[in-house]
Amino acid sequence: MGQGLPSQFDNVSVVCKANVYFEGKVISHTVLFPDNTKKTIGLIYPGSYNFGTGAPERMELIAGSCKIKIAGQDAWTAYNAGTYFDVPGNSSFDIIVETGIMEYICSYG
Repeated sequence: MGQGLPSQFDNVSVVCKANVYFEGKVISHTVLFPDNTKKTIGLIYPGSYNFGTGAPERMELIAGSCKIKIAGQDAWTAYNAGTYFDVPGNSSFDIIVETGIMEYICSYG
């Protein structure tokens, strides 16, 4: 695991139904915490995707790598396992996973 990334979450509930996007190339499960916060934990297979946000999001990379471009930005930024990026609420971002599978934790709020 990267610096500061958890290896597990204790005392949580997990929603069994997966969140499946882009014909199964992006899959996550929702984790509910006792303080009523939620995170999703998921996988992104190689490809290019666009996601909209309602609430602000923090994407922490557990494994793999990606390039992202947040709406309104001109440049792509690369991220590797152990790093994170933040996306504002009511926005969107493009993400490219070139090889392998990217594993992530997404926090909302």
